[in-house]
Amino acid sequence: MTNSKLLFLCRNRHYLQITCVVFLTCLAGCGNNDFSDLNQYISAVKAKPKGKIQPLPKIKVVETFKFDPKDLRDPFKPLVQPDQQNATPELSIGAGIQPDTTRPKEELEVFSLDVLKMVGTVSMKSNLWGLIKADDGTLHRVQVGNYMGKNYGKIIRISLDKIELMEIVPDKPGSWREQQTSLAITE
Repeated sequence: MTNSKLLFLCRNRHYLQITCVVFLTCLAGCGNNDFSDLNQYISAVKAKPKGKIQPLPKIKVVETFKFDPKDLRDPFKPLVQPDQQNATPELSIGAGIQPDTTRPKEELEVFSLDVLKMVGTVSMKSNLWGLIKADDGTLHRVQVGNYMGKNYGKIIRISLDKIELMEIVPDKPGSWREQQTSLAITE
């Protein structure tokens, strides 16, 4: 190495040593062992009254439903088959299940089931009656054998928590099928 390079390295080492000494001196001067204000704050926080944790809300049990698609129409096929488009309505009506259109309609048959709410039951003379509230605010009393809903829904069973109905719904053009549904208590 040449003298000028050696002299340069020695001077840089000297500057590095001086910088380290100055830095450590400044760092040593920053030390303070007085934590009284911190300890006072911690004590004040610990002295505050503890908050009360609210209990978890009760979980409502939802009635399970198992979907059974057998004997149901495929939703991805059109309602009218190409060979049925030209068929006359008299030929396509089956001799199976059909709603009784000759009987007089009951009061609750003007409402769809989604706007009717079961609000309770009443037991009179060993008969259990269901209490239904319509969306117009009217309260109706029903029993087994009454009809409600727009799909010719006949009440087949009333229990304390739900009313079971058998509806007659259109399946294919000119044919009908029965569909069981229920109206659960809401209030």
